[in-house]
Amino acid sequence: MDTTLTGKRAVVCGSTQGIGRATAEALAALGASVTLVARHPEALAQVQAGLAAAPGQAHASVRADFSDLDGLAAAVSAHLDDVGAAHILVNNSGGPPAGPAISAKTDEFTAGFTQHLLASHTLVQMLAPGMRAAGYGRIINIISTSVIMPIKGLGVSNTIRGAVANWARTLAAELGPHGITVNNVLPGFTATARLGSLIQGRASRAGCSTQEIEAQMKQAVPAGRFGRPEEIAEVVAFLASPAASYVNGVHLPVDGGRLAAS
Repeated sequence: MDTTLTGKRAVVCGSTQGIGRATAEALAALGASVTLVARHPEALAQVQAGLAAAPGQAHASVRADFSDLDGLAAAVSAHLDDVGAAHILVNNSGGPPAGPAISAKTDEFTAGFTQHLLASHTLVQMLAPGMRAAGYGRIINIISTSVIMPIKGLGVSNTIRGAVANWARTLAAELGPHGITVNNVLPGFTATARLGSLIQGRASRAGCSTQEIEAQMKQAVPAGRFGRPEEIAEVVAFLASPAASYVNGVHLPVDGGRLAAS
């Protein structure tokens, strides 16, 4: 199986923690030169310093805020001028705040739409020409199992994630003839800071302990546990590799079987 990424450059968004960081580490381990994109320069420097680096690999960082589309485009454009085209794009960003859809303000939807769909679209438009020229492109969107089954209490997130999912599948058909695949990875309950925050919120609203909420959530997963960020990252790395050249336009749950058991 050809999973080597030597000679490829990957742009990984939200890459200073959780699934994004694990993904950057997995791609670097396969030989890719990784560009980290996130808001905090200190965290970017720390993660970049820890990436595996063999001769020929040149990792880099770009400081950008996904809520500022003009700033994001300017920062990434300047970076591409310096290092050349990228072959892999991993769109990943922290989810919108929890809460029911009916009580969400319209600006919460607008903010989520900008951060998730419009920021991702901006990056695809910038990177796709280089992918076409190389005849190799992998666009992988880290979304959520809510694409298939909405998650209670995440009204805005459910809505925005669904929009991203259909945008991605539309692009899969448009870009497929150019050697570019577009796929969506749908993480289930994964041990990240985001999940910890959601558990705390549920526990507070229910008037119970976080341990009780964790136990309830794990009961819904046939694997009986939360996923690790590295387990999501390995799936992303496969989709980024030559081995996944004929996988295009899919929603791939990585959830320990939760959806299948629902």
